[in-house]
Amino acid sequence: MNPIPVRSWISLPLAGPVAILALQTVAAVYFLIDGVDDMIIGAHSGFGIGMAMECIVAIALLGGIVIVARHIRRISVELGRKDRALADARGALAEHISLRFGEWNLTPGEGEVALFALKGCDVAEIARIRGAAPGTVRSQLSQIYAKAGVSSQAMFVSLFIEDLLDLPSSSSASSPA
Repeated sequence: MNPIPVRSWISLPLAGPVAILALQTVAAVYFLIDGVDDMIIGAHSGFGIGMAMECIVAIALLGGIVIVARHIRRISVELGRKDRALADARGALAEHISLRFGEWNLTPGEGEVALFALKGCDVAEIARIRGAAPGTVRSQLSQIYAKAGVSSQAMFVSLFIEDLLDLPSSSSASSPA
């Protein structure tokens, strides 16, 4: 049986608040036990200022526990929502890249080189990663750029950024409506 990964029940950004919550809980339990003990032992002496302070501290700690727990829950829900949105965006980007590569009829090798170019790798890095000669990579990049209708890596990357931003082109923005 596989253990539950820590990431599934607590995310790293929540580790600090959860640790504080645990510390507050321990302190509250201590003050409650101490208060009950003081009440049992000192029942004959009455309710003094010391006991009142312990009650106030215990109530404040319990209130803090409730507030922090609610805050952690809200942050956890928000992080989950953002993680899902990021996963959706990654999937949409991967799908869009695949669609564009298909439109340009890139070969599998060209697709691999094009993906490394999108990630910002230079010719030497792509050649090293793929175990190919730099001249071969340069040739593939030239073919990719020609199929995409651009002349450089920056222009190639900008095609995808423009698609993501979904901004109107300058010609349509300047024409009257």
